[in-house]
Amino acid sequence: MSAVVNGQNPMPADHIMPGTSDRWTWMYDGVLFATFSHQTGLRGSDEIVSTDWVMGMASRRAGPGTLTLTGMASLERATTGARGYRELFQVGETYHFVPIVDRQHPHDLLMQASVAWRLPLDANTGITFAAAPVGEPALGPVAFMHRASAAENSVAPLSHHTLDSTHISMGVISVGVDRGPWVFESSVFQSGEPDDNRWDLIDFGPLDSWSARVSYRASGSWEFQGSHGYLKNPEWLEFAHVRRTTGSASWFRRRTDGFTAATLAFGQNQKEFHGTFRAALGEITDRRGRVSLYGRAERVGVETELLRSRGIFHSHTQVASDGVTAATVGVVIDVPRWKTLRRFEAGLGAEVTSYVVPSSLRTAYGNHPVAMRVFLRVRPPAGTMGRMWNMRMARATP
Repeated sequence: MSAVVNGQNPMPADHIMPGTSDRWTWMYDGVLFATFSHQTGLRGSDEIVSTDWVMGMASRRAGPGTLTLTGMASLERATTGARGYRELFQVGETYHFVPIVDRQHPHDLLMQASVAWRLPLDANTGITFAAAPVGEPALGPVAFMHRASAAENSVAPLSHHTLDSTHISMGVISVGVDRGPWVFESSVFQSGEPDDNRWDLIDFGPLDSWSARVSYRASGSWEFQGSHGYLKNPEWLEFAHVRRTTGSASWFRRRTDGFTAATLAFGQNQKEFHGTFRAALGEITDRRGRVSLYGRAERVGVETELLRSRGIFHSHTQVASDGVTAATVGVVIDVPRWKTLRRFEAGLGAEVTSYVVPSSLRTAYGNHPVAMRVFLRVRPPAGTMGRMWNMRMARATP
């Protein structure tokens, strides 16, 4: 959740408390990126796609506590195709029993449907119970599409499947306890990635995985989290369990003309039989008036043969790994609001991503591939309670 300054800027969720009356409190948010991309190198190509999501939340008093309902949806299966949009070195999920390589997969139509109830125990302490047929367990930093530090970036980070890919888990039950600046959470969930059918609502399966997370809000600007989880066979073709560990620090400061938000995150996937794969990420967004500048830098461990073979080679034993480095800089300029847009926030943006390729992958990608994108970004009008940035499904609101 977020509060609002001048109708557009977010505030960390801990500063507001919706649902403290018997009447429903509503929030909504969303974004659409219509993008033309040009990627160079041996696997480079041109593409026109759009990515999108829309989210809503309703909250009210329920007995001695607060009830919150959250939903999220996306039409990316229709706007990016069955395998998603092109992104060099990205790996995750499968299509027709082949790993998706050099693409970011599309999200399912239903990305979240959760219910949470927070019961205050005293003035400084509360306990939250949450459940979702589709939702996020207590694992990792805020998912990339909700981070204020990534608000204007049109592309998923390469570290997505090391840090926050569980945000679309098909079945989650969580319990969280908040006391002052501390929040302790734990979840059981189904860790299997979604199947090829992006239009079905739920992929049923056992709650066979678990996670735990501790968060600390040091001030109104700083928040830290550390988490660990056991994921039972998350990738359909790997048949390997994963132990994921993450840590992150996020910083947010608002101004009358905008905001600055930054995130530093580290994660590792310790894969049974395959080895350990690590990722480090840093990203920042600075908005001043109509202009937003942003950047992202990350280093990600990858399976060498999986990338080199475009997903055809997939070992079930120890695999060779390498590190890929990517750096992105971008700018978005908001266009004047027309009456027909009814306060929609539209902006024109451009970004460039440069890659440092390990020697083992240069025969497949070239020495210095670059991705360039220009895009139109559209958001619905900000509500009275602001945008749903830095949002978590079961995060208690002190």
